Amino acid sequence: MTILAQSDIRSAMHFATAFRHPSTGFNLSRAIIFRQSPPLPLRRLAIRVKAFSTDTDKSSSSTGASSTGVGKLPEKPPICTADELHYVTVKNSQWRLALWRYSPPPQAPRRNHPLLLLSGVGTNAIGYDLSPGSSFARYMCGQGFDTWILEVRGAGLSMQESDAKDIEKSAYAISEEMEAAAEGATNGAPSAVQKSTVNQNKSAESKVSAVNEDVLGIPTAWDESKLVAKLTETFISLSERFSGFLNESQSRIMSAKLFDQISKLLEDSFLFERYNEVRGKLLNLLETRQSSAVAGQIRDLSQKLVNIVEEGQRSVSPQLYDLQERLATTIEDFQKQLDLIVKYDWDFDHYLEEDVPVVMEYIRAQSGSRDGKLLAIGHSMGGILLYAMLSRCAFEGRESGLAATVTLASSLDYTTSKSSLKLLLPLADPAQILNVPVVPLGALLSAAYPLSSSPPYVLSWLVDLISAPDMMHPELLKKLVLNNFCTIPAKLLLQLTTAFREGGLRDRSGNFFYKEHLHKCDVPVLAIAGDRDLICPPEAVYETVKLLPENLVSYKVFGEQDGQHYAHYDLVGGRTAAEEVYPCIIEFLSHHD
Repeated sequence: MTILAQSDIRSAMHFATAFRHPSTGFNLSRAIIFRQSPPLPLRRLAIRVKAFSTDTDKSSSSTGASSTGVGKLPEKPPICTADELHYVTVKNSQWRLALWRYSPPPQAPRRNHPLLLLSGVGTNAIGYDLSPGSSFARYMCGQGFDTWILEVRGAGLSMQESDAKDIEKSAYAISEEMEAAAEGATNGAPSAVQKSTVNQNKSAESKVSAVNEDVLGIPTAWDESKLVAKLTETFISLSERFSGFLNESQSRIMSAKLFDQISKLLEDSFLFERYNEVRGKLLNLLETRQSSAVAGQIRDLSQKLVNIVEEGQRSVSPQLYDLQERLATTIEDFQKQLDLIVKYDWDFDHYLEEDVPVVMEYIRAQSGSRDGKLLAIGHSMGGILLYAMLSRCAFEGRESGLAATVTLASSLDYTTSKSSLKLLLPLADPAQILNVPVVPLGALLSAAYPLSSSPPYVLSWLVDLISAPDMMHPELLKKLVLNNFCTIPAKLLLQLTTAFREGGLRDRSGNFFYKEHLHKCDVPVLAIAGDRDLICPPEAVYETVKLLPENLVSYKVFGEQDGQHYAHYDLVGGRTAAEEVYPCIIEFLSHHD
């Protein structure tokens, strides 16, 4: 699953600079109160789930798993440090979601509910299991909880694989890519991502040169036909493949972006007026329902557009020299952007409505929960998913299937806080979706890591966003930065940035505000914040906490003025988390288990 995105140092520094933010001095009450929650009615679902597991005896018999003969992975790939690796298929898709399972030891206390761990945006399971001595998942497992970590679509070992027989091969390939990328970033060698980008650029260059093979610089009929076909394909992609990806106005913006790029090639030329005429006709066709007649008209207009470019190519004007080559390059680059957008075609609601529910049902069946419920802990976006689930269930009058939840550094509304993520708001502009079709967070942080951890520490402040000073062992911080982060689709960012606008996080339609129904929540919630969290400051956490029923919510901010401080990832992997944060969570979960 190669990421088609540039990951050079300049991009990394530009991305990292967007997060620069001074430390806040905000301080909220550190009191925590555990309250007894009212009993909830029992609920069982009957959803059949396709699954593939490394566990030989449990995978297929009790869950409706596939009977294709692939009931387990004989061996886990090296990157997976869990006891078992399971795969669950999302309904009506080719996504196979990876589930890391940690089985409690025989001497551990017996628990009534399995535990689901949800990670943050653009992260995988590694953040919960950095090392045997610093593993939140292992700690919870040692306390008797049958612990599962979900890697949502696009994260970690999750994959799009149509053939169940190829899952193990793909899992090993992904594992090798992750390890190679981390090793390359440490050694200064080109990562798999960088190599892929170089190869793609060389391929693009060879394709462009093929368009201009005529030694006289005059395009041949074959070259012209090839360019027309490519242009037609791009226009049809805009009108077909994106119907439903973005709303109508956003689709128009994307189409206009391509035409703007082409128009720059013809500015101040005698051809500009003729180009604008063709442009107007094409824009109208791109908004029309597709048919063979419309496709034919698009091809004819593409031919006219290429003819205009050809005329400019033959012009004596030096401004139009090599025009056809520049047009071919423009189309090639634009098509790559479209391909990235299509490949990374999911948002927050896909996680909420598809990934999490199918995994919860699978875990229920595997673990044999007595009342059909789960305990759940979510860090960052993982906690946002839990809040959104509670809100949606309250609105629809149905049970969530959760016995209790813990959120770590999560909120549905960041408008009143000084979160450093506010600097991502420019990406919420639909026009930016082509400029930034994905954010290769893993590649960017890997590229930036040497500048933050070695002299002259150009990006040393970047570390403060992840961990407070002296709160995470350097080797664990290195592993977190190099192995934990993935690529984020622009579509996901577009939705998440609504959390920084009035009313807080919305669904993809923009009409449902997730925080509006939290007051009807019937599930106990423990909300935890870090005092030096620049990404989700305590005031952002409290903005959501105050909406929950007072008798069900407990709240805690970790960090002392003269003691240790907690940044965004310290709540999970900090040096003192096992002594301070983990017992607090265990007490809460035990009370509601």
